[in-house]
Amino acid sequence: MEIDRLMTYQDVITSLNKKKRIKHLLFGNGFSMAFKDSIFSYNALSKFIEESGDPIVTKLFERLNTKNFELIMQQLDNFCEIADLFSKDSTLVPKIKAVTEQLKNSLIEAVKELHPEHVFKIPDEKSKSCMKFLQEYISRDGLVFSTNYDMLLYWVLIRNQEKNAIDGFGRDLETDLDCGEYIPPEDFEYSELRWGKYKKEMTVFHLHGTLPIFDTGINIVKVEYDNANYLLENVEERIINKEYPIFVTAGNGQEKLSHIMHNKYLIHCYDQLCSIEGSLVTFGFNFGEYDYHIIDAINKAAKIGKKVNDKLWSVYIGVYSDENLEYINEIKDKFKCKITPYNARTANIWNI
Repeated sequence: MEIDRLMTYQDVITSLNKKKRIKHLLFGNGFSMAFKDSIFSYNALSKFIEESGDPIVTKLFERLNTKNFELIMQQLDNFCEIADLFSKDSTLVPKIKAVTEQLKNSLIEAVKELHPEHVFKIPDEKSKSCMKFLQEYISRDGLVFSTNYDMLLYWVLIRNQEKNAIDGFGRDLETDLDCGEYIPPEDFEYSELRWGKYKKEMTVFHLHGTLPIFDTGINIVKVEYDNANYLLENVEERIINKEYPIFVTAGNGQEKLSHIMHNKYLIHCYDQLCSIEGSLVTFGFNFGEYDYHIIDAINKAAKIGKKVNDKLWSVYIGVYSDENLEYINEIKDKFKCKITPYNARTANIWNI
């Protein structure tokens, strides 16, 4: 195989460390599939939805002949635009939008149902191995960017209590200290976890949102464990109450970027990707046509034409197969910095 001739993951890390270059990590669905592909692959999600008995969504998978949620979203959006231009049926576009919303909600439900029940379902050796992988970046002034909807990253960080993993969430003091009476510190009342208090210190970014992060309309909040429920149970309770996670599921890159630009948390995450410097290592991220907004962010970070040192110099892209390598070589010209593929099979994130 051609990919066997590429740099290994460790070759990449060793080379960047010798150059004393800041390195950042961007990972996609391949990160979760490397943990257990029967749970986190697109096929696993679509199979769950098909078997759940939703006839409209099932017909979509059959008719469009794909298991890729993002591609289905893209085709629905395209059809919606065409229908708006040419159809005299005023009810058609709202129907299509309703199906799109139904698919998004089905995806949320599938991710929730297919997750391991709680953090301790992840074997300790896998959790520690993943944390070691992440520490290579966040303990060396690097940043970690995820486009995944699931909670694997969240669970690993909770389990290992990594001090350098900062997602920007914290609590606000809600006790009125000016009420005229003494209140002991142990009786202070604090808010739920809200985003913004530590955003300048952030090292972990969810570019497309994630299951535990919700937009209440006033605050961006993060769902957490409590004494009564597991994390997923608390997520489910919010969904039942018609609150939904921040979840970017629009089909193409432009639609995703539009969604991002309507949410202050997502804007901040995207802006940080646009301003990284040094080198970026990717894993499990295929740079498909629905990811071109990520390529645009990388190109902004590259600051093409500017004679400055604080810019992104190179991207190391993990590939799993010769076909994957061929595709990356085909789209190299879309990037404004040096692109180097490496063999992603050599990055044993989960110690499997």
